Parts: sequence; structure tokens; C-alpha cells
Amino acid sequence: MTYIFNMSKRAYTVEPVMDQGSVVDVRIHIEGKKWHLWGRKGGERECGLAEAVTPGKLPVLLGAGLGVCIEELLKSGPLAVLDNDPSIAEASGADKFRNHPQVTWLSGDPVQVLEQVREWRSANGNGPLELVKIPLYQRLDREWYLAIGNTIEDEKDSAPLDFWAEVAYPKFRNEKPKVLFFHRPYFLMGEITAALERLDIEFRSVDIGTGDTVREGFVEDLLRTVVDFKPDFALTVNHFGVDREGKLTDLLLKLKLPLASWFVDNPHLILYRYADVLPDLTAIFTYDAGNLEIMSEKGFENVFYLPLATDVERFKPGLPGRDEWRADVSFLGNSMVHAVNDYLHQSGLDAGMEQRVPELAVEFGERAELSVEDFLRNSYPDLLEQMENLATDENRLAFEGLITWEATRRYRLSCVRELLPFNPLIVGDDGWQELLSKGNWRYLSSLDYYNDLPGFYPMSKIGFNCTSRQMKGAVNQRVFDVPACGGFVLTDYREQMEALFEPGNEIISYNDISEIGPLLEKWLADDVGRSKVTAAARKRIMAEHTYKHRLSTLMEKMRQTFG
Repeated sequence: MTYIFNMSKRAYTVEPVMDQGSVVDVRIHIEGKKWHLWGRKGGERECGLAEAVTPGKLPVLLGAGLGVCIEELLKSGPLAVLDNDPSIAEASGADKFRNHPQVTWLSGDPVQVLEQVREWRSANGNGPLELVKIPLYQRLDREWYLAIGNTIEDEKDSAPLDFWAEVAYPKFRNEKPKVLFFHRPYFLMGEITAALERLDIEFRSVDIGTGDTVREGFVEDLLRTVVDFKPDFALTVNHFGVDREGKLTDLLLKLKLPLASWFVDNPHLILYRYADVLPDLTAIFTYDAGNLEIMSEKGFENVFYLPLATDVERFKPGLPGRDEWRADVSFLGNSMVHAVNDYLHQSGLDAGMEQRVPELAVEFGERAELSVEDFLRNSYPDLLEQMENLATDENRLAFEGLITWEATRRYRLSCVRELLPFNPLIVGDDGWQELLSKGNWRYLSSLDYYNDLPGFYPMSKIGFNCTSRQMKGAVNQRVFDVPACGGFVLTDYREQMEALFEPGNEIISYNDISEIGPLLEKWLADDVGRSKVTAAARKRIMAEHTYKHRLSTLMEKMRQTFG
């Protein structure tokens, strides 16, 4: 059984094709091309469709066409017309049947349309349905016509299904919840599924796709899974799968299916364009406690702090490393050179605003505000107004990203320069070769997170860490991963680390870049001390900071909130 939900629609214009004062076809102008509703002999072909309908079956016409098929079918009794393209029906004249007493004309939300088809079928004796397809409509709007047609094909000869009764099951009635997971290739996806398996949690994954919008058929698969699997809640990362118009969250609300969205990047930069997303039945989990207030201001009532962690089955001591990875001090990270250039290009700034970027980035990096928007509101209201007047949401978002990543680039470079007297190994993108002059440092291109890093980290006496400016109070993934596999990490101080590790015993940090050199000297000379700190950090991680711990916390919060 399949169900669908329409997420997008192609734009087009129409014009009637006339012959001796009558409409004989409709011409569609779409994406620089010309399509035809039928081409030649459209009337004859629609008559043929009507004649082919099996007597005694209830005809469901997919697309109104020229109206000829509708007129012929009415000679035998009632019919349903599923048409989501009123401009074609208006051009052809078929919309004259819209209010006919024997015609049930349906459009709009496909879930509601399917329910109305079932009601119409019930009102007409629950006989078998026969789907009558006009091919062009499926080309125009595949999500709507093809998928809804597939649903009717599945049901046409079966006993009618009460869809809403199927999805009105009670939630959180069992000891362990059942989870519907929205999956796409991204950081944390593997860790989440592995943690669910280790916790013996039943879950089903629905693939989202990799584009800016969900893949074709995503919501169709989602609804099928809800009916078949009956999950207690849906789980996504960074709001993946949630469209900014709020269609998906509205559908989940109708299904009474709670959504948990775990933000592992700055939620402000992600939710910037989600003004219409309803927060009902949604819980936000954020890796940065500083974002709790921001999420509350956006209208989310259920907001929880859920820091990052590590997969101790993957990041564990004793994994082999390569000789080229061996170093006293190493830093692994992006130079942000290419990210800054990309965001600059996407922002569409004029020359005046572009000149302000370096000074704004430096100041933003030093300020307490977590978002560029708040920073500008407090200090540069004139620039905030200019930002809000940029042409598109994408331009505005790119401007915020530009300031954030330029701040990160400058901060990260200033920290890495403090490593140079220690002949460091720098691993990352080729932007480092542009930023750092040739000298006493080695360069390796980026490593694979899963296959390489568990063996890479222990090969350095000190793994150096400096945190992105998108997370001013939170700790990043590296402070968990490095000790978990037996490495020592020196990181910048973050306020939230004190709730996770004991400073000085389980984690070593610097407050200012001037402290980096002396701390490196101290800890490079203390092999025993490094081992003690690493062992204490790993013990704490095993006890409190694995992804099994995080998923257990998330599931319990969902049960307490929506159970």
C-alpha cells in the first residue's frame, strides 16, 4: 500500500488550441518547451478511454483532459475527477463539469484527496475502482498524479482501508520505543543507527535523498512505513527532510507522530528560512546549550540540550596507524578558505558590504552573541537592515555564513601559527598551503573520518583542537574522539566543557592563543601526565559520553514529552 505527499510543482502556462471555434487541444509552455495535452485526435482518444472502462466499476479520472471523457463516462453514472491543474481544465473547458451533481472533483492535499476518494467510493456502494489515466498529467506533476494513482491502483480491488484508523495507534506504550529515522549521508547518521542497534531499539530508516529537497517518493515511503511499522516518533538530524513551508511537519501533526530533530550544527543557520514550520509535536535537541534560548524564541516549546559524543566501538585504542601520521603535534581541520569564498559568492554583496566583512568577522568572533543576526542587531543595526534587504533568503543566509566562517578562518589560522615552532603535521584541505608559508610544518590532505581517524589520533603526542566560531560555548566532536581512541587533546576552553569533563584532570585547555606554546612545551615533556589525562578522559567518555548515552537520553525526553 502506498501513500503520497506533494512537495513541489513545475511552473507552466497554457493556451487552448482551437479548430472551427472549438477547443481541440491544450498547449503547455514549460521550461522553454511546448507540450500538448493530446496532440492530434484528442477527442477521439478520450472517447476511447471512456469506452474501455469496465461496466459496473467506479471510474476515477486522473486529470480532467478536454472534458470529452468526463462527458462520456457520465452517461453510465457517477465518477471522480482528480485534477490538480485548474488552468488546463479552464483552457479546455472541462471545468464546466466541476459542479455537476454526478462528478466529484478533487484537488489539493493528496492525503485528503485519497480520503475523499474512499468516502466517494463508500457512498457509491464500495464497488471496485477503475483508474482512467490521461498521460500528460503524470509528466507535469509526477509526485501528485503518479503516486496518488499508484495508491488507488493498490486499493482499487481491495476492501476499503480506513487510513486514519490505521495511524491513530497509541504511542510510547512499550518499554522501548519504535523509531522512524530520516536518513541521508551525513555526519552522525552511522553513529545513530549503530547506537539504536546496540540499544536493541526497533527502527526503520526512510531515505531522504541528497538534494535541497527530499527525493521523489520520500513521503510516500514515510506514510507506508507509518502504517506498516507504527513508530512512536520520527528522528532526524539538522531538520533533514523538513521543508521550510511546513508541509512535512503539518503531515506529521495530522498523523500525531512526534518529531525529534537533533541539531549538530548551528540551528540558527539551518532554521533561518523555516518561519512557517509549526513547532507542535516537535522537540529540538541541540549540541550547544547556548542555542536553547534561540530555539525558544523561534516558538519551539520542547527544546533540550544534547551534546555530541563518540562511538567507542569505532574510536578505540590499538588501531593501526601509518608512519606518515606520526608527529609531536598535529592539527586536523578545514582551513575555511574555500568555504569563505563560496559563501562570499553566494551572498551577492555589493562592494561596500564586502569591504566590511573582515572587520565584522573579527569582532563577531570575539563577541558573545551566537548568531550574526543578534550581533548586528546589537552593534550594527544599519548593516542588519542591509542584510535583511538582500535579494533572497539564500543571500541573507550566505552572508551570515560568510561572517561565521571568516571568523573561524581567522581564529583557526591564528591558533595554528602558534603550532609552527613545534613542527606540526597539518591535515586538511589545500587552503592551508595558501595560508601558511613554507617552513617547519608538514601537510597531508584530508583523511577519512571513519576509516582513518581512529588510527590517526593516537599517532600524535598532542592532538590540537580549536573550535569553530559557530559553536562559541559548546565542545566539538574531537574532544570525545581523540581520548576515546587513546590520544591526548589540547583544546580551547569552552564553557560547556566543565559539565562534561573535569578541567585539568580529564581535559586540558587554553583560554588564549598566547597559552598554546607554553602548554605544548609542558605536555610534550610529560609523557606520564598525558597518559593519565587521556585515561581519565576515556573513563569518563565510556561512562557518560557515548552515542548510546545520547540516544537513551533523547528517547527518554521524547517519552516524557509526548508519551
